[in-house]
Amino acid sequence: MKTFFVTAGLLILPVVASAQGLEGAVNAVTSLINVAIPMVLALAVLYFFWGLAQYVLSSGDEGKKAEGRNIMIYGIIALFVMVSVWGLIRLLQDTFNLNNTTPTVPQLII
Repeated sequence: MKTFFVTAGLLILPVVASAQGLEGAVNAVTSLINVAIPMVLALAVLYFFWGLAQYVLSSGDEGKKAEGRNIMIYGIIALFVMVSVWGLIRLLQDTFNLNNTTPTVPQLII
């Protein structure tokens, strides 16, 4: 796990170094997360279908059938958690009127 974080840090270092201050670094990390989210969702769907294939193709072996069923259950749980978090974030954004626009700064009238 330590190796993963060191490798990720080294891979993101050029992006952060070329960024223009903190705002650029935040934008770089945000763009990486926006690319990673659909990939993780796709992996969860593939994991579910892998379990489905194992379940269907192992019609005679009860052990492999149970293993395929467990993989499908874990895949569904992973998809549910990811989509629920996505929905909760959207709900919070809509509730507190958080969007990607620049906030209005009050002006002093003298």
